[in-house]
Amino acid sequence: NGVIVAQNLPTFSLEIVPERCKNLDQTIADIRQLIDISDNEIKRFKKRIKHQRRFQSTPLRFRLSDEESAKIAVNRHRLPCVEVEARLTRDYPLGRLMVHAVGYVGRINEHELAVIDRSNYAATSHIGKLGVEKAYEPLLHGHVGNQHVETNVMGRTIRVLQHTPPTPGTNLTLTLDTELQRTAKEALGENRGAVVAIDPRNGDVLVLASQGDYDPNLFVNGIDHASYQALQSSRAKPLFNRALRGQYPPGSTVKPFIGLAGLELNFTHTGDAVFCRGWYTLPNNDHKYRDWKKTGHGHTDLRKSIIQSCDVYYYNLSRFMGIDAIHDYLSPFGFGHKTGIDIGGELAGILPSTTWKKQVKGKPWYLGETLISGIGQGYTLATPLQLAVTTATLAARGRYVQPHLLSDAQRNEPAARALAPPAIESRIDIKDPKHWDYITQAMTDVIYSAHGTARKLNRGQPYKIAGKTGTAQVFGIKQDEKYVAEDIAKHLRDHALFIAFAPADNPKIAIAVIVENGGSGGSIAGPVAGAVIDKYLARETKP
Repeated sequence: NGVIVAQNLPTFSLEIVPERCKNLDQTIADIRQLIDISDNEIKRFKKRIKHQRRFQSTPLRFRLSDEESAKIAVNRHRLPCVEVEARLTRDYPLGRLMVHAVGYVGRINEHELAVIDRSNYAATSHIGKLGVEKAYEPLLHGHVGNQHVETNVMGRTIRVLQHTPPTPGTNLTLTLDTELQRTAKEALGENRGAVVAIDPRNGDVLVLASQGDYDPNLFVNGIDHASYQALQSSRAKPLFNRALRGQYPPGSTVKPFIGLAGLELNFTHTGDAVFCRGWYTLPNNDHKYRDWKKTGHGHTDLRKSIIQSCDVYYYNLSRFMGIDAIHDYLSPFGFGHKTGIDIGGELAGILPSTTWKKQVKGKPWYLGETLISGIGQGYTLATPLQLAVTTATLAARGRYVQPHLLSDAQRNEPAARALAPPAIESRIDIKDPKHWDYITQAMTDVIYSAHGTARKLNRGQPYKIAGKTGTAQVFGIKQDEKYVAEDIAKHLRDHALFIAFAPADNPKIAIAVIVENGGSGGSIAGPVAGAVIDKYLARETKP
Protein backbone atom coordinates (compact mmCIF):
# COMPACT_ATOMS: atom_id res chain seq x y z
CA ASN A 1 0.00 0.00 0.00
CA GLY A 2 2.80 2.38 -0.93
CA VAL A 3 4.82 2.02 2.27
CA ILE A 4 8.56 1.38 1.88
CA VAL A 5 9.55 -1.91 3.52
CA ALA A 6 13.17 -2.10 2.25
CA GLN A 7 15.42 0.66 0.99
CA ASN A 8 19.04 1.61 0.45
CA LEU A 9 20.41 4.41 2.63
CA PRO A 10 23.78 6.18 2.27
CA THR A 11 26.04 5.34 5.18
CA PHE A 12 29.75 5.63 5.86
CA SER A 13 32.01 2.63 6.34
CA LEU A 14 35.60 2.38 7.43
CA GLU A 15 37.60 0.47 4.84
CA ILE A 16 41.18 -0.67 4.49
CA VAL A 17 43.32 -1.40 1.44
CA PRO A 18 45.60 -4.06 2.97
CA GLU A 19 48.28 -3.76 0.27
CA ARG A 20 48.86 -0.14 1.27
CA CYS A 21 49.38 -0.94 4.95
CA LYS A 22 52.92 -1.31 6.26
CA ASN A 23 51.57 -3.36 9.16
CA LEU A 24 47.90 -4.36 8.96
CA ASP A 25 47.58 -5.49 12.58
CA GLN A 26 49.18 -2.28 13.84
CA THR A 27 46.84 -0.22 11.65
CA ILE A 28 43.82 -1.99 13.16
CA ALA A 29 45.23 -1.42 16.65
CA ASP A 30 45.64 2.30 15.88
CA ILE A 31 42.04 2.49 14.65
CA ARG A 32 40.82 0.85 17.86
CA GLN A 33 42.41 3.69 19.79
CA LEU A 34 40.04 6.05 17.97
CA ILE A 35 36.74 4.16 17.59
CA ASP A 36 35.23 0.95 18.87
CA ILE A 37 36.04 -2.11 16.73
CA SER A 38 34.90 -5.49 18.08
CA ASP A 39 36.86 -8.73 17.87
CA ASN A 40 34.08 -10.19 15.70
CA GLU A 41 34.40 -7.29 13.24
CA ILE A 42 38.12 -7.91 12.95
CA LYS A 43 37.56 -11.63 12.47
CA ARG A 44 35.03 -11.03 9.69
CA PHE A 45 37.29 -8.43 8.06
CA LYS A 46 40.18 -10.90 7.87
CA LYS A 47 37.86 -13.46 6.28
CA ARG A 48 36.79 -10.92 3.68
CA ILE A 49 40.25 -9.90 2.57
CA LYS A 50 40.98 -13.50 1.57
CA HIS A 51 38.37 -13.17 -1.19
CA GLN A 52 39.09 -9.59 -2.29
CA ARG A 53 41.12 -8.49 -5.29
CA ARG A 54 44.45 -6.78 -4.68
CA PHE A 55 44.26 -3.07 -3.94
CA GLN A 56 40.51 -3.29 -3.34
CA SER A 57 39.24 -1.64 -0.17
CA THR A 58 37.62 -3.97 2.34
CA PRO A 59 35.09 -2.81 4.99
CA LEU A 60 36.13 -3.16 8.61
CA ARG A 61 33.28 -1.20 10.26
CA PHE A 62 29.89 -0.31 8.82
CA ARG A 63 27.51 2.53 9.68
CA LEU A 64 30.01 4.95 11.17
CA SER A 65 28.50 7.77 13.17
CA ASP A 66 29.32 11.36 12.26
CA GLU A 67 31.59 11.54 15.30
CA GLU A 68 33.44 8.35 14.31
CA SER A 69 33.88 9.58 10.73
CA ALA A 70 35.31 12.86 12.05
CA LYS A 71 37.82 11.06 14.30
CA ILE A 72 39.11 9.03 11.35
CA ALA A 73 39.31 12.13 9.14
CA VAL A 74 41.33 14.08 11.73
CA ASN A 75 43.81 11.19 11.99
CA ARG A 76 43.89 10.42 8.27
CA HIS A 77 47.60 11.32 8.05
CA ARG A 78 48.41 8.49 10.49
CA LEU A 79 46.34 5.95 8.56
CA PRO A 80 47.38 6.08 4.88
CA CYS A 81 45.72 2.76 4.00
CA VAL A 82 42.40 3.65 5.65
CA GLU A 83 39.43 5.20 3.86
CA VAL A 84 35.98 6.35 4.88
CA GLU A 85 33.67 5.38 2.02
CA ALA A 86 30.06 6.29 1.37
CA ARG A 87 28.07 3.13 0.66
CA LEU A 88 24.44 2.28 0.14
CA THR A 89 23.29 0.05 3.00
CA ARG A 90 20.09 -1.98 3.06
CA ASP A 91 17.65 -0.67 5.61
CA TYR A 92 14.31 -2.01 6.82
CA PRO A 93 12.39 1.00 8.16
CA LEU A 94 9.56 -1.11 9.61
CA GLY A 95 12.00 -3.32 11.48
CA ARG A 96 10.54 -6.60 12.64
CA LEU A 97 7.02 -5.98 11.30
CA MET A 98 7.57 -7.55 7.86
CA VAL A 99 10.65 -9.69 8.45
CA HIS A 100 9.14 -13.15 7.82
CA ALA A 101 7.79 -12.03 4.44
CA VAL A 102 10.38 -9.56 3.18
CA GLY A 103 13.41 -11.33 4.67
CA TYR A 104 16.76 -9.56 4.62
CA VAL A 105 20.09 -9.26 2.83
CA GLY A 106 23.38 -10.20 4.44
CA ARG A 107 27.05 -10.64 3.71
CA ILE A 108 27.84 -13.17 0.99
CA ASN A 109 29.16 -16.35 2.62
CA GLU A 110 31.56 -18.92 1.23
CA HIS A 111 28.81 -21.26 0.02
CA GLU A 112 27.08 -18.44 -1.87
CA LEU A 113 30.39 -17.26 -3.25
CA ALA A 114 30.87 -20.68 -4.84
CA VAL A 115 27.57 -20.55 -6.77
CA ILE A 116 27.03 -16.91 -7.73
CA ASP A 117 28.34 -15.14 -10.80
CA ARG A 118 31.24 -13.38 -9.07
CA SER A 119 31.61 -10.82 -11.83
CA ASN A 120 28.08 -9.58 -11.15
CA TYR A 121 28.82 -9.19 -7.43
CA ALA A 122 32.21 -7.51 -7.79
CA ALA A 123 30.89 -4.21 -6.44
CA THR A 124 28.86 -5.58 -3.53
CA SER A 125 29.28 -7.98 -0.66
CA HIS A 126 25.56 -8.51 0.06
CA ILE A 127 22.94 -10.92 -1.20
CA GLY A 128 19.32 -11.79 -0.38
CA LYS A 129 19.13 -14.38 2.37
CA LEU A 130 15.42 -14.95 3.06
CA GLY A 131 11.95 -14.06 1.88
CA VAL A 132 11.34 -11.66 -0.98
CA GLU A 133 14.95 -10.50 -0.76
CA LYS A 134 16.16 -13.99 -1.66
CA ALA A 135 13.39 -15.02 -4.07
CA TYR A 136 13.74 -11.90 -6.21
CA GLU A 137 17.47 -11.29 -5.72
CA PRO A 138 18.20 -11.24 -9.50
CA LEU A 139 15.63 -8.47 -10.01
CA LEU A 140 16.61 -6.46 -6.95
CA HIS A 141 20.35 -6.76 -7.54
CA GLY A 142 20.53 -5.57 -11.13
CA HIS A 143 23.78 -5.88 -13.09
CA VAL A 144 27.16 -4.55 -12.10
CA GLY A 145 28.98 -2.07 -14.31
CA ASN A 146 32.68 -2.33 -15.06
CA GLN A 147 35.60 -0.41 -16.37
CA HIS A 148 38.92 -1.49 -17.76
CA VAL A 149 41.66 0.73 -16.40
CA GLU A 150 45.40 1.15 -16.67
CA THR A 151 47.14 1.31 -13.28
CA ASN A 152 50.63 1.89 -11.94
CA VAL A 153 52.52 -0.45 -9.64
CA MET A 154 50.82 1.14 -6.60
CA GLY A 155 47.40 0.21 -7.95
CA ARG A 156 46.44 3.80 -8.76
CA THR A 157 44.41 4.40 -11.92
CA ILE A 158 46.22 6.16 -14.75
CA ARG A 159 43.42 6.14 -17.31
CA VAL A 160 40.09 4.46 -18.07
CA LEU A 161 40.19 2.29 -21.18
CA GLN A 162 36.55 1.13 -21.29
CA HIS A 163 33.45 1.83 -19.20
CA THR A 164 30.15 -0.10 -18.99
CA PRO A 165 27.53 1.57 -16.77
CA PRO A 166 25.67 -0.56 -14.20
CA THR A 167 22.02 -1.52 -14.55
CA PRO A 168 20.11 -0.67 -11.36
CA GLY A 169 17.94 -3.25 -9.66
CA THR A 170 14.17 -3.19 -10.02
CA ASN A 171 11.95 -1.57 -7.43
CA LEU A 172 9.39 -4.19 -6.43
CA THR A 173 5.80 -3.59 -5.41
CA LEU A 174 4.39 -6.16 -3.00
CA THR A 175 0.83 -7.21 -2.26
CA LEU A 176 1.37 -6.96 1.50
CA ASP A 177 -0.67 -4.42 3.41
CA THR A 178 1.42 -2.89 6.18
CA GLU A 179 -1.60 -1.59 8.09
CA LEU A 180 -3.20 -5.04 8.13
CA GLN A 181 0.12 -6.62 9.07
CA ARG A 182 0.43 -4.27 12.03
CA THR A 183 -3.18 -4.96 13.04
CA ALA A 184 -2.51 -8.72 12.97
CA LYS A 185 0.65 -8.43 15.04
CA GLU A 186 -0.98 -6.16 17.60
CA ALA A 187 -3.98 -8.50 17.86
CA LEU A 188 -1.68 -11.47 18.52
CA GLY A 189 -0.01 -9.48 21.29
CA GLU A 190 2.50 -11.51 23.26
CA ASN A 191 1.13 -14.81 21.98
CA ARG A 192 3.23 -16.91 19.64
CA GLY A 193 1.42 -17.69 16.42
CA ALA A 194 0.79 -16.72 12.83
CA VAL A 195 -1.71 -14.87 10.66
CA VAL A 196 -2.02 -15.20 6.88
CA ALA A 197 -4.61 -13.28 4.87
CA ILE A 198 -5.22 -13.63 1.12
CA ASP A 199 -7.46 -11.93 -1.41
CA PRO A 200 -9.43 -14.92 -2.79
CA ARG A 201 -10.09 -13.06 -6.02
CA ASN A 202 -6.46 -13.00 -7.14
CA GLY A 203 -4.16 -14.66 -4.60
CA ASP A 204 -2.63 -11.43 -3.28
CA VAL A 205 -1.07 -12.12 0.12
CA LEU A 206 -2.27 -9.25 2.31
CA VAL A 207 -0.81 -10.42 5.61
CA LEU A 208 1.99 -12.86 6.33
CA ALA A 209 2.80 -12.49 10.02
CA SER A 210 4.72 -14.78 12.34
CA GLN A 211 5.06 -13.99 16.03
CA GLY A 212 7.84 -13.94 17.54
CA ASP A 213 10.07 -12.06 15.24
CA TYR A 214 13.33 -10.10 15.05
CA ASP A 215 14.86 -6.98 13.52
CA PRO A 216 16.28 -7.80 10.06
CA ASN A 217 18.64 -4.81 10.29
CA LEU A 218 20.73 -6.88 12.71
CA PHE A 219 21.72 -9.22 9.87
CA VAL A 220 22.58 -6.77 7.09
CA ASN A 221 26.24 -6.33 7.99
CA GLY A 222 26.63 -9.42 10.15
CA ILE A 223 25.00 -10.09 13.49
CA ASP A 224 27.27 -10.46 16.51
CA HIS A 225 27.53 -13.83 18.22
CA ALA A 226 25.78 -12.81 21.44
CA SER A 227 22.76 -11.36 19.62
CA TYR A 228 22.45 -14.43 17.41
CA GLN A 229 22.67 -16.78 20.38
CA ALA A 230 19.95 -14.79 22.12
CA LEU A 231 17.65 -15.23 19.10
CA GLN A 232 18.41 -18.94 18.85
CA SER A 233 17.84 -19.64 22.53
CA SER A 234 14.65 -17.58 22.88
CA ARG A 235 11.55 -19.63 23.74
CA ALA A 236 9.62 -17.49 21.27
CA LYS A 237 11.71 -18.97 18.42
CA PRO A 238 11.81 -15.65 16.55
CA LEU A 239 13.85 -17.05 13.65
CA PHE A 240 11.16 -19.67 12.94
CA ASN A 241 8.70 -18.64 10.24
CA ARG A 242 5.49 -20.08 11.65
CA ALA A 243 3.39 -18.82 8.73
CA LEU A 244 5.29 -20.90 6.17
CA ARG A 245 6.96 -23.62 8.22
CA GLY A 246 4.80 -24.16 11.28
CA GLN A 247 2.95 -27.46 10.80
CA TYR A 248 -0.02 -27.80 13.13
CA PRO A 249 -3.00 -30.14 13.43
CA PRO A 250 -5.77 -28.09 11.77
CA GLY A 251 -8.33 -29.36 14.25
CA SER A 252 -11.96 -28.55 13.56
CA THR A 253 -11.10 -26.08 10.79
CA VAL A 254 -11.21 -29.10 8.44
CA LYS A 255 -14.86 -29.82 9.21
CA PRO A 256 -16.40 -27.62 6.47
CA PHE A 257 -14.16 -29.34 3.91
CA ILE A 258 -14.99 -32.83 5.13
CA GLY A 259 -18.67 -31.92 5.33
CA LEU A 260 -18.59 -30.71 1.72
CA ALA A 261 -16.82 -33.92 0.71
CA GLY A 262 -19.52 -35.96 2.45
CA LEU A 263 -22.25 -34.12 0.55
CA GLU A 264 -20.55 -34.40 -2.81
CA LEU A 265 -19.64 -38.07 -2.41
CA ASN A 266 -23.12 -38.96 -1.08
CA PHE A 267 -21.93 -40.11 2.32
CA THR A 268 -24.27 -37.64 3.96
CA HIS A 269 -27.15 -35.32 3.05
CA THR A 270 -28.32 -32.03 4.47
CA GLY A 271 -31.23 -33.71 6.26
CA ASP A 272 -29.21 -36.56 7.79
CA ALA A 273 -28.55 -36.42 11.52
CA VAL A 274 -26.63 -38.39 14.12
CA PHE A 275 -27.24 -38.43 17.85
CA CYS A 276 -24.28 -37.10 19.82
CA ARG A 277 -24.06 -38.34 23.41
CA GLY A 278 -20.64 -36.85 23.97
CA TRP A 279 -18.70 -39.82 22.64
CA TYR A 280 -18.54 -42.27 19.75
CA THR A 281 -17.60 -45.94 19.63
CA LEU A 282 -16.83 -48.35 16.83
CA PRO A 283 -18.61 -51.72 16.63
CA ASN A 284 -17.13 -54.34 18.96
CA ASN A 285 -14.82 -51.76 20.50
CA ASP A 286 -15.36 -50.04 23.85
CA HIS A 287 -12.87 -47.22 23.21
CA LYS A 288 -14.68 -43.88 23.42
CA TYR A 289 -13.81 -41.18 20.92
CA ARG A 290 -14.86 -38.14 22.89
CA ASP A 291 -16.60 -34.99 21.78
CA TRP A 292 -15.31 -31.67 23.12
CA LYS A 293 -18.76 -31.19 24.69
CA LYS A 294 -18.98 -33.76 27.44
CA THR A 295 -22.80 -33.79 27.57
CA GLY A 296 -23.11 -34.10 23.79
CA HIS A 297 -24.94 -32.10 21.14
CA GLY A 298 -28.03 -34.29 20.76
CA HIS A 299 -29.50 -34.71 17.27
CA THR A 300 -27.01 -33.09 14.92
CA ASP A 301 -27.15 -32.52 11.17
CA LEU A 302 -24.31 -31.18 9.03
CA ARG A 303 -25.22 -27.53 9.54
CA LYS A 304 -25.35 -27.90 13.32
CA SER A 305 -22.12 -29.94 13.28
CA ILE A 306 -20.29 -26.97 11.74
CA ILE A 307 -21.99 -24.33 13.89
CA GLN A 308 -21.33 -26.13 17.18
CA SER A 309 -18.27 -28.08 15.97
CA CYS A 310 -19.67 -31.48 16.90
CA ASP A 311 -16.86 -34.06 16.83
CA VAL A 312 -19.17 -37.10 16.93
CA TYR A 313 -20.77 -36.13 13.61
CA TYR A 314 -17.33 -36.24 11.93
CA TYR A 315 -16.26 -39.44 13.66
CA ASN A 316 -19.30 -41.05 12.07
CA LEU A 317 -18.94 -39.38 8.66
CA SER A 318 -15.22 -40.06 8.31
CA ARG A 319 -15.72 -43.69 9.37
CA PHE A 320 -17.94 -44.30 6.34
CA MET A 321 -15.98 -42.10 3.95
CA GLY A 322 -12.62 -43.70 4.67
CA ILE A 323 -9.27 -41.95 4.81
CA ASP A 324 -8.52 -42.23 1.09
CA ALA A 325 -11.75 -40.52 0.06
CA ILE A 326 -10.99 -37.75 2.55
CA HIS A 327 -7.47 -37.43 1.16
CA ASP A 328 -8.56 -37.32 -2.46
CA TYR A 329 -11.24 -34.70 -1.87
CA LEU A 330 -9.23 -32.36 0.38
CA SER A 331 -6.02 -32.41 -1.66
CA PRO A 332 -7.27 -30.09 -4.46
CA PHE A 333 -8.11 -27.46 -1.83
CA GLY A 334 -4.43 -27.27 -0.93
CA PHE A 335 -4.02 -29.68 1.98
CA GLY A 336 -0.91 -31.86 1.95
CA HIS A 337 1.17 -30.03 -0.65
CA LYS A 338 3.02 -26.75 -1.04
CA THR A 339 0.94 -23.77 -2.04
CA GLY A 340 3.30 -22.45 -4.72
CA ILE A 341 3.91 -19.11 -3.00
CA ASP A 342 6.67 -17.09 -4.65
CA ILE A 343 9.09 -17.13 -1.71
CA GLY A 344 10.95 -20.20 -0.56
CA GLY A 345 10.93 -22.11 2.68
CA GLU A 346 7.35 -23.33 2.97
CA LEU A 347 6.56 -26.85 4.15
CA ALA A 348 3.89 -29.12 2.69
CA GLY A 349 2.04 -30.29 5.78
CA ILE A 350 0.59 -33.81 5.84
CA LEU A 351 -2.67 -35.08 4.39
CA PRO A 352 -2.55 -38.78 5.32
CA SER A 353 -3.76 -41.75 3.31
CA THR A 354 -3.28 -45.49 3.45
CA THR A 355 -0.47 -45.18 0.90
CA TRP A 356 1.19 -42.36 2.84
CA LYS A 357 1.27 -44.35 6.07
CA LYS A 358 2.63 -47.44 4.36
CA GLN A 359 5.39 -45.45 2.68
CA VAL A 360 6.31 -43.22 5.63
CA LYS A 361 5.54 -45.36 8.67
CA GLY A 362 5.74 -48.81 7.12
CA LYS A 363 2.46 -49.75 8.82
CA PRO A 364 -1.16 -50.34 7.79
CA TRP A 365 -3.88 -47.78 8.34
CA TYR A 366 -6.33 -48.32 11.20
CA LEU A 367 -9.97 -47.26 11.29
CA GLY A 368 -9.53 -45.35 14.53
CA GLU A 369 -6.98 -43.13 12.78
CA THR A 370 -9.62 -42.21 10.21
CA LEU A 371 -11.93 -40.98 12.97
CA ILE A 372 -9.40 -38.59 14.48
CA SER A 373 -8.36 -37.44 11.01
CA GLY A 374 -12.00 -36.46 10.53
CA ILE A 375 -11.60 -33.80 13.22
CA GLY A 376 -8.21 -32.60 11.98
CA GLN A 377 -6.08 -34.49 14.50
CA GLY A 378 -3.73 -37.44 14.26
CA TYR A 379 -1.27 -37.34 11.37
CA THR A 380 -2.95 -34.40 9.63
CA LEU A 381 -0.83 -31.23 9.64
CA ALA A 382 -1.16 -27.89 7.87
CA THR A 383 0.72 -24.61 7.83
CA PRO A 384 -1.09 -21.31 8.46
CA LEU A 385 -0.36 -20.42 4.82
CA GLN A 386 -2.04 -23.65 3.68
CA LEU A 387 -5.08 -22.98 5.84
CA ALA A 388 -5.39 -19.49 4.35
CA VAL A 389 -5.12 -20.92 0.82
CA THR A 390 -7.66 -23.69 1.46
CA THR A 391 -10.03 -21.13 2.98
CA ALA A 392 -9.54 -18.81 -0.01
CA THR A 393 -10.26 -21.72 -2.35
CA LEU A 394 -13.47 -22.46 -0.44
CA ALA A 395 -14.40 -18.77 -0.62
CA ALA A 396 -13.70 -18.81 -4.38
CA ARG A 397 -16.11 -21.74 -4.75
CA GLY A 398 -13.49 -24.24 -5.79
CA ARG A 399 -11.02 -22.15 -7.78
CA TYR A 400 -7.56 -22.84 -6.35
CA VAL A 401 -6.00 -19.58 -5.24
CA GLN A 402 -2.20 -19.59 -5.60
CA PRO A 403 -0.70 -17.08 -3.18
CA HIS A 404 1.92 -14.54 -4.20
CA LEU A 405 3.70 -11.53 -2.72
CA LEU A 406 4.77 -9.77 -5.91
CA SER A 407 2.13 -7.50 -7.41
CA ASP A 408 0.29 -8.71 -10.50
CA ALA A 409 1.74 -5.94 -12.67
CA GLN A 410 5.32 -7.07 -12.03
CA ARG A 411 4.53 -10.77 -11.71
CA ASN A 412 3.57 -10.90 -15.38
CA GLU A 413 6.86 -9.44 -16.59
CA PRO A 414 9.16 -12.05 -18.22
CA ALA A 415 12.02 -11.54 -15.73
CA ALA A 416 9.68 -12.12 -12.77
CA ARG A 417 7.94 -15.10 -14.36
CA ALA A 418 11.31 -16.79 -14.76
CA LEU A 419 11.83 -16.62 -10.99
CA ALA A 420 8.31 -17.60 -9.88
CA PRO A 421 7.27 -21.17 -9.01
CA PRO A 422 5.19 -23.03 -11.61
CA ALA A 423 1.59 -21.89 -11.69
CA ILE A 424 -0.88 -24.21 -9.97
CA GLU A 425 -4.19 -24.16 -11.77
CA SER A 426 -7.08 -26.26 -10.60
CA ARG A 427 -10.79 -26.03 -10.08
CA ILE A 428 -12.80 -28.32 -7.87
CA ASP A 429 -15.72 -29.68 -9.82
CA ILE A 430 -18.87 -29.90 -7.77
CA LYS A 431 -22.02 -31.85 -8.54
CA ASP A 432 -24.41 -29.46 -6.85
CA PRO A 433 -23.46 -25.74 -6.59
CA LYS A 434 -25.97 -25.42 -3.75
CA HIS A 435 -23.47 -27.27 -1.59
CA TRP A 436 -21.17 -24.21 -1.67
CA ASP A 437 -24.06 -22.12 -0.40
CA TYR A 438 -24.93 -24.65 2.30
CA ILE A 439 -21.38 -24.80 3.71
CA THR A 440 -20.96 -21.03 3.49
CA GLN A 441 -24.22 -20.48 5.35
CA ALA A 442 -23.22 -22.96 8.05
CA MET A 443 -19.87 -21.17 8.46
CA THR A 444 -21.71 -17.85 8.66
CA ASP A 445 -23.92 -19.28 11.39
CA VAL A 446 -20.78 -20.17 13.36
CA ILE A 447 -20.68 -16.44 14.09
CA TYR A 448 -24.27 -15.27 13.80
CA SER A 449 -26.29 -18.06 15.46
CA ALA A 450 -26.98 -18.21 19.19
CA HIS A 451 -24.87 -21.34 19.72
CA GLY A 452 -22.08 -20.68 17.20
CA THR A 453 -18.58 -21.30 18.51
CA ALA A 454 -17.44 -17.85 17.28
CA ARG A 455 -20.56 -15.87 18.16
CA LYS A 456 -18.41 -13.28 19.98
CA LEU A 457 -17.37 -12.00 16.55
CA ASN A 458 -20.92 -10.85 15.87
CA ARG A 459 -20.50 -7.16 16.57
CA GLY A 460 -23.08 -5.74 14.20
CA GLN A 461 -20.74 -5.26 11.25
CA PRO A 462 -22.35 -4.16 7.96
CA TYR A 463 -21.15 -7.41 6.38
CA LYS A 464 -21.22 -11.10 7.30
CA ILE A 465 -18.18 -13.24 8.10
CA ALA A 466 -18.08 -16.98 7.37
CA GLY A 467 -15.73 -18.79 9.72
CA LYS A 468 -14.77 -21.96 11.55
CA THR A 469 -13.09 -22.38 14.90
CA GLY A 470 -10.54 -25.03 15.68
CA THR A 471 -8.63 -26.42 18.63
CA ALA A 472 -5.57 -28.60 18.13
CA GLN A 473 -4.27 -30.92 20.82
CA VAL A 474 -0.60 -30.59 21.69
CA PHE A 475 -0.56 -33.84 23.70
CA GLY A 476 -2.94 -36.69 24.33
CA ILE A 477 -4.92 -37.32 27.50
CA LYS A 478 -6.04 -40.64 28.91
CA GLN A 479 -9.42 -42.19 28.15
CA ASP A 480 -11.19 -40.90 31.27
CA GLU A 481 -8.96 -37.91 32.00
CA LYS A 482 -10.43 -34.40 31.88
CA TYR A 483 -8.63 -31.61 30.06
CA VAL A 484 -8.27 -28.58 32.37
CA ALA A 485 -6.14 -25.87 30.75
CA GLU A 486 -5.29 -24.19 34.06
CA ASP A 487 -3.69 -27.41 35.32
CA ILE A 488 -1.46 -27.79 32.27
CA ALA A 489 1.82 -26.02 31.53
CA LYS A 490 1.34 -23.17 29.03
CA HIS A 491 3.50 -24.80 26.34
CA LEU A 492 1.37 -27.98 26.48
CA ARG A 493 -2.03 -26.32 26.14
CA ASP A 494 -4.12 -26.67 22.99
CA HIS A 495 -3.48 -24.45 19.99
CA ALA A 496 -6.29 -22.09 18.99
CA LEU A 497 -7.20 -21.82 15.29
CA PHE A 498 -9.65 -19.85 13.21
CA ILE A 499 -10.34 -19.62 9.48
CA ALA A 500 -12.70 -17.16 7.85
CA PHE A 501 -13.63 -15.23 4.74
CA ALA A 502 -15.65 -12.06 4.26
CA PRO A 503 -17.98 -10.71 3.14
CA ALA A 504 -19.58 -14.13 3.11
CA ASP A 505 -21.63 -13.36 0.00
CA ASN A 506 -18.78 -11.68 -1.94
CA PRO A 507 -15.43 -12.67 -0.41
CA LYS A 508 -12.60 -10.14 -0.58
CA ILE A 509 -10.40 -11.53 2.16
CA ALA A 510 -9.68 -15.04 3.48
CA ILE A 511 -7.70 -15.52 6.65
CA ALA A 512 -6.16 -18.19 8.87
CA VAL A 513 -4.99 -17.61 12.43
CA ILE A 514 -3.17 -19.88 14.84
CA VAL A 515 -2.34 -18.93 18.40
CA GLU A 516 0.07 -21.44 19.90
CA ASN A 517 -1.17 -22.82 23.22
CA GLY A 518 -4.05 -20.35 23.04
CA GLY A 519 -6.82 -22.84 23.84
CA SER A 520 -10.15 -21.80 22.34
CA GLY A 521 -10.30 -20.90 18.67
CA GLY A 522 -13.47 -18.86 19.06
CA SER A 523 -12.35 -16.68 21.95
CA ILE A 524 -8.61 -16.41 21.22
CA ALA A 525 -7.89 -16.83 17.50
CA GLY A 526 -11.26 -15.53 16.27
CA PRO A 527 -10.81 -11.96 17.55
CA VAL A 528 -7.42 -11.75 15.81
CA ALA A 529 -9.06 -12.61 12.49
CA GLY A 530 -11.94 -10.27 13.27
CA ALA A 531 -9.59 -7.33 13.85
CA VAL A 532 -7.87 -7.86 10.49
CA ILE A 533 -11.13 -8.36 8.57
CA ASP A 534 -12.73 -5.29 10.17
CA LYS A 535 -9.70 -3.15 9.33
CA TYR A 536 -9.63 -4.31 5.73
CA LEU A 537 -13.32 -4.12 4.94
CA ALA A 538 -13.84 -0.82 6.77
CA ARG A 539 -11.31 0.67 4.38
CA GLU A 540 -12.75 -1.17 1.37
CA THR A 541 -16.24 0.21 1.96
CA LYS A 542 -15.19 3.84 2.39
CA PRO A 543 -16.66 6.07 -0.35
